[in-house]
Amino acid sequence: MAQLLLNPTYVNWQSKLNKAAHHTSDYSSTEEILRRGQPFSITLNLKTTACHSELLSLFPLAGPSPSESQQTKAIFSLSEEGDSGWSATQEPSEPGCINFTISSPADAVVGRYKLKLQMVSGNNKVSSTLLGQFVLLFNPWCPNDDVYMANEKERREYVLNDSGIIFQGLEKHIQEEAWNYGQFEEGILDISLAILDRSLNHRQDPAVDVSNRNNPIYVSRVISAMVNSNDEKGVVEGKWKGKYRSGTNPLQWSGSVTILRKWYRGRYKPVRYGQCWVFAGVMCTVLRSLGIPTRVITNFNSAHDTNINLSIDKYIDISGKTLDLTEDSVWNFHVWNECWFTRRDLGSFYDGWQVLDATPQEKSKGIYQCGPASTRAIKEGHVNLDYDSSFVFAAVNADYVTWIHYSKKRKERIYSDTKKIGKFISTKAVGTNSRVDVTANYKYPEGSLKERRVYKKALKLLGVRSTGKRGKITRPRRRPSAACRQPAGKPTISGKLILNASPVIGQDILLTLALRNLISDFKTIKVKLRASAILYTRKPKAEILELSRSIKLGSEEVKDIPFKISYSQYKNSLTDDRKILVTAVCKTKQGASLLVEKDIILQDPFLTIEVLGPAVVHEPVNVQVTFTNPLSDVVTDCVLRVEGSGLLKEQLRITVARMGPMESSTVEFEIIPYKSGTRQLQVDLVCKHFSDIKGFVMLDVAPAQ
Repeated sequence: MAQLLLNPTYVNWQSKLNKAAHHTSDYSSTEEILRRGQPFSITLNLKTTACHSELLSLFPLAGPSPSESQQTKAIFSLSEEGDSGWSATQEPSEPGCINFTISSPADAVVGRYKLKLQMVSGNNKVSSTLLGQFVLLFNPWCPNDDVYMANEKERREYVLNDSGIIFQGLEKHIQEEAWNYGQFEEGILDISLAILDRSLNHRQDPAVDVSNRNNPIYVSRVISAMVNSNDEKGVVEGKWKGKYRSGTNPLQWSGSVTILRKWYRGRYKPVRYGQCWVFAGVMCTVLRSLGIPTRVITNFNSAHDTNINLSIDKYIDISGKTLDLTEDSVWNFHVWNECWFTRRDLGSFYDGWQVLDATPQEKSKGIYQCGPASTRAIKEGHVNLDYDSSFVFAAVNADYVTWIHYSKKRKERIYSDTKKIGKFISTKAVGTNSRVDVTANYKYPEGSLKERRVYKKALKLLGVRSTGKRGKITRPRRRPSAACRQPAGKPTISGKLILNASPVIGQDILLTLALRNLISDFKTIKVKLRASAILYTRKPKAEILELSRSIKLGSEEVKDIPFKISYSQYKNSLTDDRKILVTAVCKTKQGASLLVEKDIILQDPFLTIEVLGPAVVHEPVNVQVTFTNPLSDVVTDCVLRVEGSGLLKEQLRITVARMGPMESSTVEFEIIPYKSGTRQLQVDLVCKHFSDIKGFVMLDVAPAQ
């Protein structure tokens, strides 16, 4: 009887062939990386040839306690499909070799597998050999996989693109920030698998956790909990208050790779610090690395409704100062993720894009996680469905109501725009860096009959009653006090705050308050103007300016009131977010009070990035960066940080010692691209004197000559 003997040096995983077929060639790893639901090839070189009387079986094993009942172990013989859906066939081969084609089921557990070969000889002698390890990922190219995405251009964008744009700023001033996802960079896939292994679920029951990793609903929800550090010592620690001396200012991150490597190399110590776009950028990297189509979404004027009653109440005093009397808030923008997969738990109507949010805002089932919530469920007001659809519905649909708080017993509701929540919901376009508005995926047109029906349906499902068409929303309770005054009809004046010029850091801000008398009666209006430095969450951090004016308006008269916020007034108060909130409370003897608000974001000077020659794989090319000190002060100890997947394996840091007032500076450095194709080079100037200045350029890198 001939014995099957393997020469371990010659277990050929056909890496180049398999990686091309499985769309995994971009991973910077020597490990075999495959996608489920798709065959792969392997060749065994033998010292002797197996006799026909010998039975060959294969064992893929996943997790710490492989089990057939939990789909983490499969046993199947050549040319036979096992009960698990795994199968193998022997292909024509050269003498001394055996070529296998192995197929995994489209619902196989994702993660790292060991592959064993077992031989049972004619005398029932059993011997086995470890062939090696491989990683199995979700497969958007497989029609039977829950993450299947039919459009090839979308697959390339949402799975294979390793850089992108995250939109930030204000609804009327949307900015694009480059982000290096880097899901194929060295070690990132290993780190993504380590994130799953560090989860609370895995620590409680490793075998069950691994067996659930066949389901993108489960995997994405675990990742949403693990990207933040609130419960499970996850990747990023959030911070929205105070200084960042013990970590990195969230605004200074420009990619996920540095963060993930820092977490992993630091033995899973949470990386300090992150805010919403950082959590979303990191989660996009992890989910794309695992094969789940993922994109980053920005919701402008995003509601954080802590009690899920679809009403955000803001309180101000008579001067317009924001009062901290509620946990509710409206952020200038909030960033989350969408993943693409089917919802077998809800039904096919809810298939498609699913919202996930790793920013730790509210607990879901006891821990800080959010989603997946179907965008179809959100649009139709099905707020009772898993997971956390009510929270996301409120983020894009809640009312915004402002109150003047006179005392504990007296407040007045100001006439203000209740329809400002959930504007310009944005994501990066497929194949370009332009912005795509996806608001229609989340809600029907504001004020339409269909939108009203959905809103009322959501209120009913949440057990909330409405007092007015789009008025104050409350949970059932006793009748409100008479001291909580409703507005006395619409205001008889209108107002608007206008920027006279685009505001640039280091310069004065020139504004105009335009008031209009809407009726024929003569009016005297008492105006209280206030300017405050705020975070992007609209939380005030410092008062900058307070003015009072008495304005007389004749019959239907329009009057412009100019005013200025000087650089000397705001320079020591401005936060790193570079945002200022200007409010004008306008009161008349008759009619409702009017609140006029204006969010301002100060612009930094632009970086100019020039690539000085053709970019070719493995060939050095110089890059020149020019920037200007925007201040009338000397600036010292700035750092230029450069990164880009396929261009730099580690972030490059260059010290800029000194820049004089309004002085331009040029820095030149070298990069050596190591991957071909379209690449995104990101440059970030970090300086303690002003917030960081960012820029990026796209390079077409040619293959090596």
